[in-house]
Amino acid sequence: MTIKKQSATEAAVAETSVAETSNVKLSVGVDGLDEILKGGLRPRNAYLVKGGPGCGKTTLGLHFLTTGSKNNERVLYVSLSEPEHQLRENAIGLGFDLTGVEFLDLSPSPEFFAKVERYDIFSTAAVERDPMTMQIVEAIEKVRPERVFLDSMTQFRYLSTDVFQYRKQATAFLRYLVDQGATVLFTSEGTPDIPDDDLKFMSDGVIELELTEEGRTIKISKYRGSGFLPGRNAMRLGDQGIAVFPRLLSTKIRRDHVAEPLSSGIPELDELLHGGIERGTVTILTGPTGVGKTTLGLQFIKESSGRGERSAVYTFEEGADTLMNRCGEISIPVRDMVDRGILTLVQVEDRVSADEFAHMVRCDVEEHERKIVMIDSVAGYAMCVRGEDDFTSQLHRLGMYLKNMGVTLILINEVENITGDFQATDGKVSYLSDNIIFLRYLELDGHLRKAIGVLKKRAGDFEKTMRQLKITKYGLKVGEPLTGLRGLLTGKPEVVDKTP
Repeated sequence: MTIKKQSATEAAVAETSVAETSNVKLSVGVDGLDEILKGGLRPRNAYLVKGGPGCGKTTLGLHFLTTGSKNNERVLYVSLSEPEHQLRENAIGLGFDLTGVEFLDLSPSPEFFAKVERYDIFSTAAVERDPMTMQIVEAIEKVRPERVFLDSMTQFRYLSTDVFQYRKQATAFLRYLVDQGATVLFTSEGTPDIPDDDLKFMSDGVIELELTEEGRTIKISKYRGSGFLPGRNAMRLGDQGIAVFPRLLSTKIRRDHVAEPLSSGIPELDELLHGGIERGTVTILTGPTGVGKTTLGLQFIKESSGRGERSAVYTFEEGADTLMNRCGEISIPVRDMVDRGILTLVQVEDRVSADEFAHMVRCDVEEHERKIVMIDSVAGYAMCVRGEDDFTSQLHRLGMYLKNMGVTLILINEVENITGDFQATDGKVSYLSDNIIFLRYLELDGHLRKAIGVLKKRAGDFEKTMRQLKITKYGLKVGEPLTGLRGLLTGKPEVVDKTP
């Protein structure tokens, strides 16, 4: 491929323009990816998008071009594989507006296959390369694009006589596009037999897309001249194109807050907690099924709403309508709080990645200033989060973020044992907590009763006794300390004999 060289004057103008825009970045058109890229792509550079079939490379290119078009930039789509009409149909199906997007369709035509039998096997590349080069140069000089999406560079490999020639041609082509003032996004379809590692060296940045059984991910493995968020990040490809969910870095985000105690609204429970649970802490409410863990968490949210604070509940098990109806029968007005917009109740049904869920929580917290977030339950979260063997590390990261934002996190944790040996939590999640409040079933006088106690409170002292808990139509009732019994943690208490 022979590319026209720039004049000295053109080169000087290009260098000046690059210097003026060195701190400016171009949005890719995907908010989460722009965040990972610390604002977007540096202009007048070439970036490789690599990944297997169906990973979303073309869709990412459409985001890149249509975003430029909306900003009144000149943009060009160079297709070496799919015909223009097919690309337009697919783009319209995803809701992309291609107004202002210029196309250069270099995909193989039916006439190509009619003629190919007349080509000598050793001269086909040379026959096809020169006309293609001319078309590209003519299109660049006509459009003068500021953004170019090339799909895909792999086709140049097939048009070159050897590896050395391919690398020389590819490098010259990318330099030509950049010298003409374009920011270039180009794709590759490398295989184990024909890897595309050489393109990584030619590019100024590498965006890697991956599709596995666990889901889609995106990561930046190279970004010359800029920092970026490392590691794999969750990605979703849907009817509206690509959505990216950056990994949550709790240490980078912080909001000032006062670590004041939050009352439950129940005097006896506040006595047990010596005032309540502190703002900006993680509290685990743990106990067997049906003992009242979710109800207790919602009691704190009810009291918080009375102070005009917004909260959010993410339920992985119980349906939202069921939860609202049940709470309405015990004087916890969840439906009313939802209707007033002071409580968001989200029923998480689909399998999501940990990054996607954390992004959902983060957006809600920062946009609506939530003060309490409750996750019901830890087991439901573990089952729903896709592709995460160590879900506790993801939950820990989310908890640290919420604490730094001054948000109180309530985790509902279920244990298997109804009675018998006491077990604080399942799944080794106790280390996540600042506070652990446990609920227990008791057998007293042949009746099944409930008790509540505190096992851990990092920010202060607490009452070391247990109290009886009742769930009535008037709400939660907490009794006096159960001081005349022993063996409460076994679930089968005995009366203490105080006879001398």
